[in-house]
Amino acid sequence: MCGIVGYVGKSQARDFLLEGLKRLEYRGYDSAGVAFFNREAFKIARKTGRVANLAASVHANDLDGSMGISHTRWATHGDVTEDNAHPQTSSDGLFTLVHNGVIENFSQIKNFLEEQGYTFSSQTDTESLANLIAYHYAKEPEQNGKNRFFVSVRKALLHVHGTYGIVVMCRDYPGELVGARNGSPLIVGIGDGEFYVASDASAFAGKSQNVVYLNDGEVIHFDSKNFNIKTIADEAVEAVVQKIENRLEDYDLGDFRHYMEKEIFEQPNALQNAMRGRFSDDNSTAKFGGLNIEPHELRQIDRILFCACGTAWHACLVAEYMIEKYARIPVEVEYASEFRYRNAPLDKNTLVVVISQSGETIDTLAALKEAKRKGYRVFAITNAVGSTIAREVHGGVYQHAGPEIGVASTKAFTSQALIAAMLALYLGRIRDMSYSEGAKFVTALKTLPELVNNVLNQSDQILAIAKKYAQYEDFLFLGRQNMFPIALEGALKLKEISYIHAEGYPAAEMKHGPIALISEKCPSLFLATGGEIFSKTLANIQEVKARKGKVIVIATDSCEFPEDLVDDLIRVPDCHDALQPILACIPVQLLSYYIAVERGCDVDKPRNLAKSVTVE
Repeated sequence: MCGIVGYVGKSQARDFLLEGLKRLEYRGYDSAGVAFFNREAFKIARKTGRVANLAASVHANDLDGSMGISHTRWATHGDVTEDNAHPQTSSDGLFTLVHNGVIENFSQIKNFLEEQGYTFSSQTDTESLANLIAYHYAKEPEQNGKNRFFVSVRKALLHVHGTYGIVVMCRDYPGELVGARNGSPLIVGIGDGEFYVASDASAFAGKSQNVVYLNDGEVIHFDSKNFNIKTIADEAVEAVVQKIENRLEDYDLGDFRHYMEKEIFEQPNALQNAMRGRFSDDNSTAKFGGLNIEPHELRQIDRILFCACGTAWHACLVAEYMIEKYARIPVEVEYASEFRYRNAPLDKNTLVVVISQSGETIDTLAALKEAKRKGYRVFAITNAVGSTIAREVHGGVYQHAGPEIGVASTKAFTSQALIAAMLALYLGRIRDMSYSEGAKFVTALKTLPELVNNVLNQSDQILAIAKKYAQYEDFLFLGRQNMFPIALEGALKLKEISYIHAEGYPAAEMKHGPIALISEKCPSLFLATGGEIFSKTLANIQEVKARKGKVIVIATDSCEFPEDLVDDLIRVPDCHDALQPILACIPVQLLSYYIAVERGCDVDKPRNLAKSVTVE
């Protein structure tokens, strides 16, 4: 949460900082601010609301400089006000900084500094760090060969408990920046006589493909010519420069109205990319180059634990159904935020798998570290190459879905579900799945992009249905077996972007409480597939209709319904069982999107939400 963008170099910083903030606005859009260093003074602008408000102020006051830091905020400590926006400046005016994370002991730090004569003008935890750096700077003697600025930041961080990604400027050190991280990402882009720093590499798309990922407990000092990294304990660190693919066109909205819409329609390509190069030569199984575990070791696994948060947790539930059905391995799914504190007993032959689109989700990262601390092998499914989770795990699978900007996840979720199906296939073939069954599975997976396209072609019909239901304030999403995770995901999507109260349940559980909500004012969306449970789902629909509830059904082509039982029907193609959750999810996404647009909601930036949850 929150976005950081900084620059030092030979060019003017303004255009880069503002453009970078626009790309990171999905991380927080309560307020935004920027500070330039120009002619021995800080030039600062801060505005509540969107980055556009800040940009207007910056241009109106002609602010610029060859060095600057900027921030877009998701509020944690303090109201959404200009005083609480970043950058925050020390009371002596020497330091200004931007911060992502939570300083847990800021109250103690603040109380101590007030006794030393430092003053505070905001409610933020960040201002306490700015003043703490100033305090250490005042105590730090001038020494030959030591950078007083760098040392003061490093010493201040020794007293900080919590998470942070920070970038700091000092009035006494023109042309120099100091950054640090602990639990909150910070990435440095290397240019020609210039450096970029951000909480997400998308901020410098088109500027640099050579990057350095800071690790927890590291502090970086750089000017336009060079940089060096140390730990907060003053140990030298050898920087590892990595190459990334960071194309400017990946962030172009094109002809779409919103990034969410764009990303829904990018799903055929995203799914194709998730499969590319990942089938065996005989097309009977999946293969993964980054698992870093031999098949004979995987055969010893007798339990898999999945951990994630939010939409990724729903992908874990899809994985549970897939792996238990096709690989016959018991699977459990935990909220990462619960697992990290629960001290759950794990069998010695348990494999832990975490799922995170950003690779930076703080609760998932903490769960990962807890599992590693106890000696378990941990895999990850993530979309972010070079992310903290990707670097911490023993092995894993990249989604290759491309950047996902919309806060409500779409293409990332379906690619996670696809990788879950491929993992089920891979584990099944290691165990007792036959060659012919594996070959049928692969053939079915390869048809998925085309089948998704077929569903997307029904967007006009789904739009018409959305217009009918946009003014309702309550919804139920109901499904059985592998459709239950999609019911949960559908309810979450609708809540996230349209602010309609929605709940997801297994269809049979409706009678155990939720049926009390059924009325003409509460529509129900059922996810129906053929087979042995179709008649059971049909009975659940009858129960809703008997209570005058409106019914929308997403069903496979082979499902037949009695006349007048369904108010609105959306068809998806008959397909292999492993593909059903993904295909059923597409109309759910479109319906939620169109309802939110019809209600006039800000689809890409829903209230109170941010894309990457990097604070507790």
